[in-house]
Amino acid sequence: MKLKADLRRDNIWLLSRLDYIWSNHFTDIKQTNKVFIKFGRYSKLRLGSIKMARYGGHTVITITKMFQDSRIPTDIVDQTIGHELVHYAHGFSSPYPKMHRYPHEGGIVKKEMISRGLGKQVRAYQNWVKVYRRELYDKS
Repeated sequence: MKLKADLRRDNIWLLSRLDYIWSNHFTDIKQTNKVFIKFGRYSKLRLGSIKMARYGGHTVITITKMFQDSRIPTDIVDQTIGHELVHYAHGFSSPYPKMHRYPHEGGIVKKEMISRGLGKQVRAYQNWVKVYRRELYDKS
């Protein structure tokens, strides 16, 4: 069933997803610097990234343009944003002190997301990525 009016996935929509996830799952993490989110270039493999700007001290989260396609479930977009926020909370590309030597050390991102109530999104991503990888490799 197709809806009459699809929600347009643009940077404003992306900001609303960031706000929703931060407000509901990262309430203990203060935004100590400006955090921006935007769609970047189309990438099939790098779904999201977080970095500290060279000048100005703000953080930029970039999400693949592929996620503008409404066929990508919102839970997958939310999982990607949540993943980047875990990095922020752990001191990667943020003013917070680094909690670990490496950003994915010991599966910490997945554990943290589950502990913050994002287990549904983690499971949705795990199921989605299995199918996605199969499709990706079948095309090549």
